[in-house]
Amino acid sequence: MKKVLLIALTSFLMFGFMADKEVITIKGSDTMVILAQRWAESYMGKNSNVTIQVTGGGSGVGIAALINGTTDIANASRPMKKSEREKLKQRYNSLGVEIKAAKDGLSLYINEANPVKELSLQQIKDIYTSKITNWKEVGGQDKKIILYGRENSSGTYVYFKDNVLMGTDYSSTMQSLPGTAAVVNAVAKDKSGIGFGGAAYGKGIKYVKVKKDANSQAFEPTAENIKAGHYPITRYLYMYTKSKPSGALKNYIDWILSSEGQELVSKVGYFPVK
Repeated sequence: MKKVLLIALTSFLMFGFMADKEVITIKGSDTMVILAQRWAESYMGKNSNVTIQVTGGGSGVGIAALINGTTDIANASRPMKKSEREKLKQRYNSLGVEIKAAKDGLSLYINEANPVKELSLQQIKDIYTSKITNWKEVGGQDKKIILYGRENSSGTYVYFKDNVLMGTDYSSTMQSLPGTAAVVNAVAKDKSGIGFGGAAYGKGIKYVKVKKDANSQAFEPTAENIKAGHYPITRYLYMYTKSKPSGALKNYIDWILSSEGQELVSKVGYFPVK
């Protein structure tokens, strides 16, 4: 009997402890997972009354969860689509709230042994649509180009298609991988590989310098080049809420946009919005 009472008392205390905590759920962009986890860990370390749960899955998955009401924040590496905003409006009578939380230089990864140093936007498009299929066509070795990319639920997949491929379909030869870390890992092992993703993931690979056209200067995705507007594939990383945030949610977002939160953006490998 005493054991039953002890279990019941323990459960009651645990439930009461959890009930006193504010819980914030975040889901979406794989590009933002590392950053979102660092934000959450830092914030919870100083605010013991808040629990922040972070999961990935891709921008599309996060936005769908926001529409379905199963997450407080959707992280996205691309802007919300008009059709997604309409779904939000139908369900909540709101088009949602967009917060620009960080900047990213969408990066092209190649193997460290690859001698190619730079590519134009047109060359990148031609590579990912299989108009260019051999590295010798862009100043490299006589080797077939192996394409790596993300699955279609990824915001990076959508952004790259819209802003680099200009709406053209990806080559059917591209190997779609479930996360940016998987893309980096594949390219690091494949001397003929090329991939794309967030700047913060670029470890064990080489960045390709990118230029707007054949006559332009090529730039790496560095803080200086992003800030100056030189890097051609710069994008925002977004947080979306279904309505104007308040309470614990507003406090957390305000902290992310503060100098302390933005300092973590730089430490992770992305770039502050301010």
